Amino acid sequence: MVILLGVGFLAGVVTGLSPCALPVLPALAGGGASGGGKWRPLAIVAGMVATFSAATLVGSSLLSLVGLPQDLLRDLGIAVLFLLGAGLVYPPLGYLIERPFARLGPRREHRPSNGLVLGASLGLVFVPCAGPVLAAIAVVSAAHRVNLQAVLVTLSYALGAAIPLLLVAYLGRRAASGAKRLRRQAPLLRQAAGVLVIASAALVLSGAAQSLQQDLPAYANSLDGRIEASGTIATQLRKLDGEEALRAVAPSGRDLPDASNPVLTDYGASPRLLDITAWFNTKNDKPLKAADLKGKVVLIDFWTYSCINCERALPHLEAWYRQYSPYGLVIIGVHTPEFAFERVLGNVRHAVGALGVSYPVAVDNSYMTWLSFGNEQWPEEYLIDQTGQLRYVKQGEGGYYQTESLIRDLLGTDNQWLPPRTDVADLTPKEPTTPETDLGSFNLQLNAGPTVVYGKTQTFRFAAQIPMNYVSFAGTWSNNGNAAIARADAAVRLRFEAKDVYLVLGGSGKVRILFDGRRIGDVTVRGYPRNYAILTGDRVREGLLQLDATPGVAAYNFTFG
Repeated sequence: MVILLGVGFLAGVVTGLSPCALPVLPALAGGGASGGGKWRPLAIVAGMVATFSAATLVGSSLLSLVGLPQDLLRDLGIAVLFLLGAGLVYPPLGYLIERPFARLGPRREHRPSNGLVLGASLGLVFVPCAGPVLAAIAVVSAAHRVNLQAVLVTLSYALGAAIPLLLVAYLGRRAASGAKRLRRQAPLLRQAAGVLVIASAALVLSGAAQSLQQDLPAYANSLDGRIEASGTIATQLRKLDGEEALRAVAPSGRDLPDASNPVLTDYGASPRLLDITAWFNTKNDKPLKAADLKGKVVLIDFWTYSCINCERALPHLEAWYRQYSPYGLVIIGVHTPEFAFERVLGNVRHAVGALGVSYPVAVDNSYMTWLSFGNEQWPEEYLIDQTGQLRYVKQGEGGYYQTESLIRDLLGTDNQWLPPRTDVADLTPKEPTTPETDLGSFNLQLNAGPTVVYGKTQTFRFAAQIPMNYVSFAGTWSNNGNAAIARADAAVRLRFEAKDVYLVLGGSGKVRILFDGRRIGDVTVRGYPRNYAILTGDRVREGLLQLDATPGVAAYNFTFG
């Protein structure tokens, strides 16, 4: 339990330092600078901790219980921020807002009440920043099994996040109170603080912060990955409340259909989409409602944008969406991230456009929907009939002809009125290939050279012998757990068996590609981290691949086709 509390606290500190906190920083600085005595910054952060913890523990369950949308609390927080900012800009409105809290202090300028309200609204806005540690808490909450352990871990997380945020609030107060000239301009300073609070609310409401978050260095990604490596979401959940909580929200006893003979089966009521972070490809990027799915056949596809297996499935999903959506098919791509960079909404938005995904995409950064369905891999598909019953589950690639047949069956027993079947080539590899190979130290297993140490910059020499499916490093590299980052004279070799080789790359720079000692091309790495085609062919072949990377290129993992 002590270890889990420590992990929760550290995860909170990382969240407080991460780009996810950017939208609330202007309000924190403005709130701290708007007067109210030395306790005001503490009151702001205390209110933030309180509502963040409460919303994480019981918010989703309460909203589901009364049938309200999951983003209601966030919208309420934004509305309160606008109101409080307006009260600072226009003092008569501010006095009216403060009146219900008049008894909390003898003098208005020293009363922390307004700070508590400001912090409470910021806490509601900050909830979507909760990382993988709190996904376990959310599942416990969804199972209505909130216990002392869940409360303590949530509080440890919230307190960790509060430390850097409290520093921002105190810096705002110190900047405002440190200069005599500013003190003489207290009314004007309050109005400026109000503008900052309103700017924070507008930033969150518009989603404009996403591009800003994307452009900043991902300095928190390695720490975030380290926390993730302390255990999977399910492992964290078992530490909190045993496996019963997971079974309470995930389908139990589900026998997967025979892939060679897929048939429609009644698995009971479909699991729900829970705690979705954002939506893309919907009207104004608003959540799909129950009314949008009523009487429709729904295909849920779990994917993540740097997964080559998912990329090969996308053309089939797109073809089905174009062909059958006019006849009652709804496809929802649930994007559940594998790497920290896949949690950045700007990256996901870019990938959705670049990959040509036109159907609705639900971002599952909290893993709540993944757990709700009891999902196990990318890609995995769930077919739901018009009455909301789960009828078919397909794990992995392939089987597209059979899946389309089941879609047509659900759309109508007489398929004569449906359009013709789609015709998309199935590119699922049929031959044995090298397995997915991670280069981050957390999951690096097939390494022919010296041990790669997390967080350390090391200089390597290629191994004299590199067995099949193994990698070996040369030159200077650092490793953040999720990726190997090239430094001076960085190179990596891989002995592989495959037709196609792909590598997830981030950062910026160039990668020179050599196959069996012969230079065959270069890859320019820029923009958001994503999959790059390193080698393509028309047949499976064995060989030695060498990649020479310029400093700053981050290499995550190899996949094959």
